[in-house]
Amino acid sequence: MSGTAFRSGVECSYPLPCAGPDARLSESLVPSVAAVLVAYGFPRRAAPDRAALETALAGFLYNSLESGT
Repeated sequence: MSGTAFRSGVECSYPLPCAGPDARLSESLVPSVAAVLVAYGFPRRAAPDRAALETALAGFLYNSLESGT
């Protein structure tokens, strides 16, 4: 089992191993997540927010190359 245990001892599914750039993240996932946030009442993102949202999603989804994990 490669994930880490969280709270109740259940193994986490994320972060995933980072295998390099992932087109799903940059081409469709970021705008979809932004749309869900708006649907829940959060403000629409400004153009500079796209990079920050993509970075936050990548940090959750994938092991960072810098951290070596």
